[in-house]
Amino acid sequence: MNIVVCIKQVPDSAEVRINPETNTLIRDGVPTIINPYDMHAIEAGLQIKDMTGGKVTALTMGPPQAETALREVISMGADDAVLLSDRAFAGSDTWATAYTLSKAIEKIKADIIICGKQAIDGDTAQVGPEIAEFLDIPHIAYIRKIEEVKPDSIRVQRLMDEGYDIVEAPLPALLTVVRELNTPRLPSLRGKIAAKKAEIKKFGAKDIGIDEKDTGLKGSPTQVKNIFAPEARGDRKMLHGNMEEQVSRLVEELKRLRCL
Repeated sequence: MNIVVCIKQVPDSAEVRINPETNTLIRDGVPTIINPYDMHAIEAGLQIKDMTGGKVTALTMGPPQAETALREVISMGADDAVLLSDRAFAGSDTWATAYTLSKAIEKIKADIIICGKQAIDGDTAQVGPEIAEFLDIPHIAYIRKIEEVKPDSIRVQRLMDEGYDIVEAPLPALLTVVRELNTPRLPSLRGKIAAKKAEIKKFGAKDIGIDEKDTGLKGSPTQVKNIFAPEARGDRKMLHGNMEEQVSRLVEELKRLRCL
């Protein structure tokens, strides 16, 4: 069973800064973490490996420093890691990102692809499903439990607004997972030693057969025209009194502001 887990190194949410000229996040000098949802994807991949055997490969697209995130995944138990890094990839929207990742997955080969449901720096939840569409394979989103994995199929619980669905899909398939799925394991000492010694495979656009016009800004059908941080508002009011008094004053204030 070949399992590919897609991860993303994201800025620490408390340290996000924006380049006003390119309308992209400034990553240089900003503390980074593995996207929290992707940590649950990693754990899911490792659990499937524990159940069925096989190999877990971590895959990410980013600048050279994203290698540190891949080494962290290896320390948790992943067998292999691939970094997609090329100036041609810079500025990719979700479409171009998913296309680039799908071409790498075609090269790696996978029975199961697992992604976090979304990245905390973009919150689009689009890349996982788009990868599946480029690969022309089934995908199931918002996985809260993996019930059974067979050589040719997988059965899972998909989180819904009022409960969950039980869904079965043939392999290969792509899953996007939510936090309810599991608790990510901590790296072991042996894993940390292995991570330091591990060779991280690095692919550029040519290595995965991508023309530069199909990735990065050139290959992105969506463009960010403007991005800004909202100004802090200072017109806050504190409501005092018991619950009934506070609710009454809140209703009066909302009426005054014509919100009701």
